[in-house]
Amino acid sequence: MENQNKPIYTAPGNQEKIDLLKKKNEEALLGGGEARIAAQHKKGKLTARERIDLLLDEGSFQEVDKFVMHRAKDFGLDKEHYLGDGVVTGYGEIHGRLVYVFSQDFTVFGGSLSETHAEKICKIMDMAMKNGAPVIGLNDSGGARIQEGVNSLGGYADIFYRNTLASGVIPQLSAIMGPCAGGAVYSPAITDFILMVENTSYMFVTGPNVVKTVTQENVTAEELGGASAHSTKSGVTHFSCKNEVECIRHIKEILSYIPQNCEEIAPVYPYEMKDDESRAELDSIVPENPNHPYDIRDAVRGIVDADSFLEVHENYADNIVVGFARLAGRSIGIVGNQPQSMAGVLDNHASIKAARFVRFCDSFNVPLLVLVDVPGFLPGTDQEWNGIITNGAKLLYAFSEATVPRITVITRKAYGGAYDVMNSKHIGADLNFAWPTAEIAVMGAKGASEIIFRKEIAEAEDPEAKLQEKVDDYTAKFANPYRAAHRGFIDEVIIPSETRTKLIKAFKMLENKVDKLPRKKHGNIPL
Repeated sequence: MENQNKPIYTAPGNQEKIDLLKKKNEEALLGGGEARIAAQHKKGKLTARERIDLLLDEGSFQEVDKFVMHRAKDFGLDKEHYLGDGVVTGYGEIHGRLVYVFSQDFTVFGGSLSETHAEKICKIMDMAMKNGAPVIGLNDSGGARIQEGVNSLGGYADIFYRNTLASGVIPQLSAIMGPCAGGAVYSPAITDFILMVENTSYMFVTGPNVVKTVTQENVTAEELGGASAHSTKSGVTHFSCKNEVECIRHIKEILSYIPQNCEEIAPVYPYEMKDDESRAELDSIVPENPNHPYDIRDAVRGIVDADSFLEVHENYADNIVVGFARLAGRSIGIVGNQPQSMAGVLDNHASIKAARFVRFCDSFNVPLLVLVDVPGFLPGTDQEWNGIITNGAKLLYAFSEATVPRITVITRKAYGGAYDVMNSKHIGADLNFAWPTAEIAVMGAKGASEIIFRKEIAEAEDPEAKLQEKVDDYTAKFANPYRAAHRGFIDEVIIPSETRTKLIKAFKMLENKVDKLPRKKHGNIPL
């Protein structure tokens, strides 16, 4: 009892140990040193830690493996060590929701991946899988640390394997904030969404020097694998961002539309239903002339909650539009043919783009809304020789396999096999609506008339007049939604302005949908 009021003193030596810890923490925060941090800033790039600070809710980041160092001894590496070994890893929150993150530090060995660097990333990925939360990779790396040889290559493969196991279980997002070359590109390629920063990031399997040696092509890193090339030509990246701040903002926005893992649903935002949810502007979107284009995005914006549409792959395969939106506060995925580009026809790139998005939505319980105005598949040797059969089948497979609520609205044309592929009733759509302007047929009236009445037209005194007569007859008979509605292939023909109201009620009805696929290891999608 006599010692009860005595002051508590730090035992001798403990303060020195605490000071040492503080010193090491300060050292770790400096990465490769102030000079290299300044060089990073000079390039218009943030540091690994600055990126994390921007990404996560203030004060939420908890670092893991801050003091890890490489174990290599060859080529002078035994004399050069940095705490953290070129990657900052840990967990935190975005809008109050748990996420895991790794951020490569270009100031340390150019962000190159070593055995221990990879182990840190793998540890974070394992934690994310166990706890059911997204993984975000902020990539800024010169590639494998060549001084370590096969150890660094093994590290990449360890990450690839985990990316594959995590696919469809937890969301995986990759932001390319600098170089990403060689084997490094395959981890982002397996993840769900890739974001790139214009003029400061690039991705390629082989760089400009190797390309020149092998193919004699003179090409810059930006031309070969910059954000513009991959967002418009290859489709490798889903978002091309003007700067790193915009890139990080996009990551946060994507996460707001998706759940933490495959067992959950996306966040539901507060929404107060109005007495009248109709949108009069939808009645005049489709032109009276069936050959005139219009922007399907106008239809999307007229249906979904105000300012909620986030387009994905905006600059790639623009004959189809995909993206996330909210309907009465609930997240949905949207796929829509774009009549403004190539009349909305399906081609190789559009099919792959849409199939990939459909499969993501199905993996993470995001209901699908499909807006159809499609004249068919694009003909030609280029399409056939580049696999339109297989690529079109990818989209068909993706829709057929999806078990989330699926609703289709046919706004205008739905011709031929493309009608089937675009989430028709026949491949498992839950509800299929059509506007009065819908034309559901094997093909367009003119083409059909030329085939069906070829002989009669050829023998007519005025073949052109006879053709027009047959076109008019065919149009009256088939270029409408009512034949399909008579058969139950269309559940309801609706007034366009009422589309939003119908969809809110329909998705509400489907929110407890249960649909089981046949027992199997996995299907064999036509890759």
